[in-house]
Parts: sequence; structure tokens; C-alpha cells
Amino acid sequence: MKLHKLSPAEGSVKEGFRKGRGAGSGNGKTAGKGHKGQNARSGGGVRLGFEGGQLPLYRKLPKRGFNNDRFGKQYTIVNVDALNRFEDGAVVDADALLAAGVVSKVLDGIKVLGEGDLSKKITVKAAVFSATAKEKIEAVGGKTEVV
Repeated sequence: MKLHKLSPAEGSVKEGFRKGRGAGSGNGKTAGKGHKGQNARSGGGVRLGFEGGQLPLYRKLPKRGFNNDRFGKQYTIVNVDALNRFEDGAVVDADALLAAGVVSKVLDGIKVLGEGDLSKKITVKAAVFSATAKEKIEAVGGKTEVV
């Protein structure tokens, strides 16, 4: 089988039908759109779910169910490799990360993830640690503290 010899199955590809190209084409003048009306105009037609001005079904139905987005915690994420900018023995918390420019804002706390490698022995204070992040920090002799 060669790429230049591939072709679609017989009868599976039809040429596009050009509408509105004169009376001889079999679909000229109104091009299958009928006479006048909203759908005959360019850009005409109504949006999905429109019911002619009647209150649409999607607005009549009540909102159902619980969504945790309003109540769930949203953490600012920091990867382990970003902690290499601190000196040995430093205590890294939300204020230190803000001051160093690692994060721009602290939402509901800091979450440390294990992307990258750490070469400094530091104490990290954060709200949440991933298992790999905790492992990598403690592997170099650092400490993790849940705040």
C-alpha cells in the first residue's frame, strides 16, 4: 500500500452542488430558499433554541443539582523546581513565594506539586502537598509543613 495510491471508496465522495448559479443549473433564482422571509435573507435564520420570541425551553426549566465550584477550594499551584531559587535552610511559605515572584496571588492556599527536581534543603509550608512533591522535598533533607 502506497500513500499516493490511496483513494476514497467508490461513491463515497460527491462533488459540492453550487446553488444559485442561473436557471440552467436546476437550482437558480432563489437557490432553494423560497420567496422572501427570514430564512431567504443573507445571514438569515434564528439561533439554536430560538422559539420565535416565546420563552425558550432552556429558560423555562429549573436549574438542578449541586455544583461545588462555588464552595470548592482553589489553590495556587507551585512546582518543586520553582523552589530552587531559595537558599539552603530557608523557610518557604506563601509570603516568601509572593515576595520572590513565584506566584502572583494566593487564592485559598498553596498546593505544591512534584514537577521537576529540588536541590536545596528547605522547609516548605503549604496547604497541600502532592505525594511526589513531599517525597522529593524530604529526599534532599527538607521538611514539609501543612498550614
